[in-house]
This record gives sequence, structure tokens and C-alpha cells, in this order.
Amino acid sequence: MNQRDTLVHLFAGGCGGTVGAILTCPLEVVKTRLQSSVTAVYISKIQLNTLNGSSVNRVTRISPGPIHCLKMILQNEGARSLFRGLGPNIVGVAPSRAIYFAAYSGCKEKLNHVFSSDSTQVHMVSAGVAGFTAITATNPIWLIKTRLQLDARNRGQKRMSAFECVHKVYRADGLKGFYRGMSASYAGISETVIHFVIYESIKRRLLQQKAASAMDSDEESVKEASDFVGMMLAAATSKTCATSIAYPHEVVRTRLREEGTKYRAFFQTLSLVVKEEGYASLYRGLTTHLFRQIPNTAIMMSTYELVVYLLNG
Repeated sequence: MNQRDTLVHLFAGGCGGTVGAILTCPLEVVKTRLQSSVTAVYISKIQLNTLNGSSVNRVTRISPGPIHCLKMILQNEGARSLFRGLGPNIVGVAPSRAIYFAAYSGCKEKLNHVFSSDSTQVHMVSAGVAGFTAITATNPIWLIKTRLQLDARNRGQKRMSAFECVHKVYRADGLKGFYRGMSASYAGISETVIHFVIYESIKRRLLQQKAASAMDSDEESVKEASDFVGMMLAAATSKTCATSIAYPHEVVRTRLREEGTKYRAFFQTLSLVVKEEGYASLYRGLTTHLFRQIPNTAIMMSTYELVVYLLNG
């Protein structure tokens, strides 16, 4: 790619990530709360009447669902809390996605001369390299975002700002504190690889069908609204498959980023979560994550494709 192509992919990736992050922020907050150990269970008191007329309280531990979590946030913290961490998200998503798409496109361009052009190997390696590059560069931003999303304050209480969070993390753990959870993010590269392999496969089939249709009708192939709908469906399908397979790394990453956490490393956290809460806890918040990730990915990828198309004429 020449310099202009690189800038186009940088800008398009940043636009796609920013639009998706803003529109799906409330679901991101609910998902993060469900993944954390703080809201992993809540206590419910049930009053029971005995035969002699006295009453006892039975305490049960219940896993909160997405709707309950959303209600508690609105009731105790207000609607503004559904946008906690949006600042770091906006600051981070543009460079993160820009770096990702630029690295992905650049790596794919080079690997097309090594492997068969646009082969599965090219997409897998390109997605892996792009994910590693973006994670390493932007992990501190995502740690701050997660801390802010987990900072539950009742109405009227002063909310922790991003700058206060940065100071708190540095004071407690130094510079290394900003890279907590990065090992889980590296494990999550597998999700990205699966996503892009499926996405590129569906995209290639859609383009082949369009080209064949254009040849049959002897018309020039041009971008239409239906093409972008197809890209959105391709992105949503591929991301759903990838997320369902690789989701546990999300829970582990959130636990590692918690303040004052007992979780220290990827496999230690994975083992501890299973031991204390069972295997089902590794998929806590998956439903909310899918409800957020599907539209977010579809919006991001379609925006990316649209911007690239508009800038390239």
C-alpha cells in the first residue's frame, strides 16, 4: 500500500470504531459489571414463616441477569452511569481500530506475496499480528475504561474521573499496573482471527456473487445499499461465532483489571474463577456481550467499508 492507502485505512478504522463504541456504550457497561467479581453474585433475603408462627430469613446467593443489572444501575446510579468509561472508549477506540485495520491491511498486502492471495493463512496471520499490535499499544486506555465502568457510585456521590483513575493506578502499581489484563487480551486474539477468517470468507462469496450477477446482466458492478447490508450481516455472523468460542478470556480480563484484585495471572484467574464459581461463570455476561457486539461489529465494519469506498471514489 502507498501512504494514501494507509491513511485511508487508518481513518476508516477509527471512524468505524468510534461510531460503534458510542452507540453501544450502555451494553458495554452492563456486560463489564456482569463479568466482574463485585457483581458476580448478590444477596437475596427471603422471609419464611415456620409452623409455630415465627419467621426466619433465608439468605441465597443469586447470579444477576442483564435486566436486573441494568435496573440496579438506573435505580442506584442514574442513567449517566450507563456511559461510564465512554471518554477513554472514544479516546482509545479510534487509535485502536485505526492501528488494527492499518496493521491488518498492511500485513495482508505483504503476505499475499508469500501465500496464496487472500487465502485463509493470510487472513489468520494478518488478524493475529494486527490484534497483537493494537493490544500492546492501547491496553492502558482499556484498563482505565474498565475501572471507570466498575466504579459504582450512588446518586449524588462524586464520580471518579479518568485522570483520578490514572493517578490511582500509578500510585498503587506503577507503570506495570496499566498493563493488567494484557495476557487475557492476547488470548483473545484467537477470537479476532476466527472473526476475520469467517468475515473475509463471507465477503469474498458476496463479491463473487455480485460479480457473477453483473456479468450475466452485462452491467458494470457498482456499490449499492444492499452491498453494505451484506457486509453488516457478514460481520455480525462472523463475530457471533468467534465470540461464542473465545468468550472466557473476556471474563478473565475484567477480573484481572479490577482494583485490589486477588487475580494475578491469566491461568491463575481462570482456575480460581472455575473453582469458586463454576464453569458457567466463564460465560457470565455473554448474552449482553452478544447483544452489544453484534450491532457494534456490524456498525464498525460497515462504517469502515463505507469510508474506504467513499475516500477511494
